[in-house]
Amino acid sequence: MTPAGDHLDEILYPAIEPYETGHLLVGDGQRVYWEQSGNPEGKPVVFLHGGPGGGTSAWQRRFFDPEIYRIVLFDQRGCGKSTPHMSEPDADPRYNTTWHLVADMELLRKNLGIDRWQVFGGSWGSALALAYAECHPDAVTEIVLRGVFTLRRHELEWFYEGGASALFPDLWESYLEPIPVLERSRMIEAYHRRLSDPDPAVHQHAAHAWTAWEASTLTLESDHGLVDSMTEPAQALAFARIENHYFLNGGWFREGQLIEDVGAIRGIPAVIVQGRYDVCTPIMTAWDLHRAWPEADFVVVPDAGHSATEPGIARALRAATERFAS
Repeated sequence: MTPAGDHLDEILYPAIEPYETGHLLVGDGQRVYWEQSGNPEGKPVVFLHGGPGGGTSAWQRRFFDPEIYRIVLFDQRGCGKSTPHMSEPDADPRYNTTWHLVADMELLRKNLGIDRWQVFGGSWGSALALAYAECHPDAVTEIVLRGVFTLRRHELEWFYEGGASALFPDLWESYLEPIPVLERSRMIEAYHRRLSDPDPAVHQHAAHAWTAWEASTLTLESDHGLVDSMTEPAQALAFARIENHYFLNGGWFREGQLIEDVGAIRGIPAVIVQGRYDVCTPIMTAWDLHRAWPEADFVVVPDAGHSATEPGIARALRAATERFAS
């Protein structure tokens, strides 16, 4: 995501700086960047970024009242300020799975001396939020989800194998371009081969095409600043490699797991925020989750796509954190 622009200044809280930062040694040679901002004695909340591989940005602190919340952000393995970075030539994704990230969150919570925290995640962050909460429900006070994504096969096929091309045929052609015609029936697998290729001319070209496709379709109207930010070469390479690695493996979930296992978190207060015209993670998934979890408030934003930078979604997310502030 790009930094939130002036169009969100009247919606989100003012910009703040962290009062503490660090790197957590989580094993497997991995160092996870974390930061805390807001009120050190406040209500703990952890922000889960998207992708996977998107990393955190300073503007994401602004969904939370800094007088009330103790705001924890961290960069998941391989991206942002965490090391080793997946853009590096010898990057190895073997130690980067959903269950590594769930364990990292628990280690971070305990190292920060937090008993329970609110879990706030959008897009891939919603999948990680559900996975974490279903494993550790006693550690979660509330859940806020946006642009629900659970990595079921038909969700991945919709966006990465051709479904969404019905809405963006022009942009889809650029996504297809690095892949030979005979390999286009399995785009995620074909991209994996190119993103893993040691030749920078091959893997960087593939990373740009993969990331530009996603960045160009996140918002109801194309946000060129968002596209430029996400396609910066090192960031795009880490983003594409991590996403592709997760999608190739179905997130290491059994099919439908996150929705099927929602009974474990049914008693946790929650809000689901979904853009009506979300192309990246269409409303069908949020609707399936809503039907399985009717106790969670379901908020459909009528004039929005996927991104948390869209005003209607930003308002709904701030309203959720205000509701849970006490």
